[in-house]
Amino acid sequence: MTELAEGVYWVGVVDWGLRHFHGHELSTHRGSTYNAYLVRDEKTALVDTVWGPFADKFLAGLREAVDLADIDYVVANHAEPDHSGALPALMRECPDATVVVSKKGAESIPGHYHEDWTFQTVGTGDRIRLGERELVFVEAPMLHWPDSMFTYLAPDGILMPNDAFGQHYATAYRFNDQVDQDELWQEALKYYANILTPFSPLVAKKIDELLGLNLPVEMIAPSHGVLWRDEPLQIVEAYRAWAEQKGEVRAVVLYDTMWHATRRMAEAVGEGLAAEGVPYKILHLATTDRNDALVELFRSRGIVIGSPTLNNGLLPTVMPILEDCRGLKFRNKVGAAFGSYGWSGEGVGLIEEHFETCKIPLAGKGVLAKWQPTEEDLGRCRDLGRKVAQALKTT
Repeated sequence: MTELAEGVYWVGVVDWGLRHFHGHELSTHRGSTYNAYLVRDEKTALVDTVWGPFADKFLAGLREAVDLADIDYVVANHAEPDHSGALPALMRECPDATVVVSKKGAESIPGHYHEDWTFQTVGTGDRIRLGERELVFVEAPMLHWPDSMFTYLAPDGILMPNDAFGQHYATAYRFNDQVDQDELWQEALKYYANILTPFSPLVAKKIDELLGLNLPVEMIAPSHGVLWRDEPLQIVEAYRAWAEQKGEVRAVVLYDTMWHATRRMAEAVGEGLAAEGVPYKILHLATTDRNDALVELFRSRGIVIGSPTLNNGLLPTVMPILEDCRGLKFRNKVGAAFGSYGWSGEGVGLIEEHFETCKIPLAGKGVLAKWQPTEEDLGRCRDLGRKVAQALKTT
């Protein structure tokens, strides 16, 4: 339990051991937290709970701050089980409490738990007075579920935006000014790039709407990671910039290889990028965490992907990153492809087709080499790197 203001507490759980989230969809090298917030006034409100496996630990900590039967409102900002999983255990302790949900949450929370709780549905601008304090609600559909909403505590100026502005980051401390800044921003960017990128137009719109409400923000308290109390709007401005997806004049070269042919081609592409003064990274997809690779994709305006042809297709490590390009809807990118083959040679064409599906224009015709690349093939790879670099500098 950590006091945020008089009568306002962080009552979440730190998950030091978490290494994969959403099954194995998202890597969490630094663990995570499940943040919940207790407000004690004439009436008592709890904003969000924690993931189900931590319900007992969560309730034990919560009992240190309040008699559970005294909780009047439980706000469920979002139904995903990492936030709502402890609801059934909690509601057994405070059956008379009202569960506050968004309009879509009125469907998703009952859909998850099939319990006959008392629900109150709220929309943007609706308020619940607790005494001297009140809760103000802002709907945030598709940030990142249809039921998502933000809860704002007045007059303290504490914004509890659930999955927005968070990080999967377990630390000994609760606030942004207490932790390693490089780690914090790495995890904040990874969180945005892997989760919120496809909703970037909605992010920008919601930020404008939120700031337009003229609510003073003294602290941003997301549902994962540390809380922003030192210059809290800095993460809002970072989200605004990330939502534009302008990217940096840099490139990432992603490849997999069987007998080092595509590795040599990847290195030659890098030489071409370097010759034009464009920074780059080369990532071997068989040994690189996919979510970390996606951060480099998000940052870079140039994406070059290479694979041998295997069974008339691509190596299995390459396909997921191509699907991520489609699903995450990266914008303002330039692409290129290369690869080796022994018999059929469809790989480069398949990568280029994926780029077309993703609406990522090609900087030049892909390079295809039979067996091990010749010096001529490597020269064409260097030329491809130069073309990518030139495209980055002129668009």
